[in-house]
Amino acid sequence: MANAQKIILDLCGGSGAWSMPYKIAGYDVRLVTLPEKDVFTYKPPANVYGILAAPPCTEFSKAKGSHPRDFENAMRIVKACLNIVWLCRLRNPLAFWCLENPVGFLRQFLGKPPLTIEHWWYGADIKKPTDLWGYYNFPKQQYFEPPELFRNLSLTYNWDNKASERNAVTPSDFANAFFKANP
Repeated sequence: MANAQKIILDLCGGSGAWSMPYKIAGYDVRLVTLPEKDVFTYKPPANVYGILAAPPCTEFSKAKGSHPRDFENAMRIVKACLNIVWLCRLRNPLAFWCLENPVGFLRQFLGKPPLTIEHWWYGADIKKPTDLWGYYNFPKQQYFEPPELFRNLSLTYNWDNKASERNAVTPSDFANAFFKANP
């Protein structure tokens, strides 16, 4: 099957950074993110090839500290993403699907994931332990010693500005490693 015929859904994809390697390779990438498309109302096409899901981490993140949490609405988004995965899988086999979120309270709802990564393993300059649930090939770790200097998101996170949006963007090094493992 040609790449142009392989549909990749990027659920809650924001900037589309995680699916960018697929787009560059000519896949039919469908970014399902607000405000244009909503996972609550999205009707996936037939024959989806793979799914990437990155529901907002705000309520699940340990970086939120003691601020009040809205697990009910946050889990509604996670469930909407999983419903799309289930619907697509019922129609046909998926090559892969993966739901990511920084290590935090989502584990209390989905259990321990099959893989937890550090973005510096792939060359990024951040320390952000991230859980990956789903059905996918593990991206190959490229670095085994952390860089001497890197940003620690737990130290720089500020809930009062746009830092959370910047920190939510998937590092390109990880996106490329995931793509290589799951073409």
